[in-house]
Amino acid sequence: MSQAELTAVRAARAPRRLWALGILRSELATTLRRWRTLALLGVLAAVPVLIGIAVRVETGDGSGGGPGDGGGGPAFLSQITGNGLFLVFASISATLPVFLPMAVGVIAGDSVAGEASGGTLRYLLVAPAGRTRLLCAKYASVLVFCLVATLVVAVSALAAGALLFPVGEVTTISGTRIGFGEGLLRAGLIAVTVAVSLTGFAALGLFISTLTDSGIAAMAATVGVLITVQILDTMPQLDGIHPYLFPHYWLSFTDLLRDPVRWDEMVSNLGLQAVYAAVFGSAAWARFTTKDISV
Repeated sequence: MSQAELTAVRAARAPRRLWALGILRSELATTLRRWRTLALLGVLAAVPVLIGIAVRVETGDGSGGGPGDGGGGPAFLSQITGNGLFLVFASISATLPVFLPMAVGVIAGDSVAGEASGGTLRYLLVAPAGRTRLLCAKYASVLVFCLVATLVVAVSALAAGALLFPVGEVTTISGTRIGFGEGLLRAGLIAVTVAVSLTGFAALGLFISTLTDSGIAAMAATVGVLITVQILDTMPQLDGIHPYLFPHYWLSFTDLLRDPVRWDEMVSNLGLQAVYAAVFGSAAWARFTTKDISV
């Protein structure tokens, strides 16, 4: 192929690439600006504040907590009074089983079905980006929401913890002490790990969203699958299938607070999420690229 022909091919591909980037920006802006999304993020931000206030009121002057206090509630709850940074870990532990995945389920379930029910999906497909690029853009926007939602919980918890409790060196699960800076770094790594842990469920929600033209039905079905799988994961009679359920290793992020860090379950978690993302992402693509868009 001559240089002139290569130049022509590149020139032809450039508008498609620019459109693909444009549709990704549009999807991100649409997802993050919706009132429903802002309401979900507001609820997630409020959870750490409520936990912090509850612990503060319960302990009176905010003193007296420690690693060995025990007590009920989410993991790390008893350590909050001694170090406000533990509010980040406790808040993520509290929101991960229910609030975070439910928020992701709402966004993922509505991603395609919501456009179909609103009558805008057909017009999006007129654009030269094509169905595959549109689906990839929607999945990417859901993944960005996973990260944003997790960071909202972490940042809100960090701010509330710093205001309500003292902060300083962190006592790890192993009993060793690390500096506040390293503890803060591990909190950031935990937030990213939790966001990645939701990628498999996000792909599942995207697939469900391609099966129906009703946004409400897709959101309800996605959340219903989440609740069902979590119930299955708690049944000892089904322990043989537990390692294959997407939420089974979600709490493995706590191993980042060990010294040294344990990687086995986190690697298993990331591998499991990759499998779910690949399987249900492929299923969503197969369904969406052959779907008859009539509305």
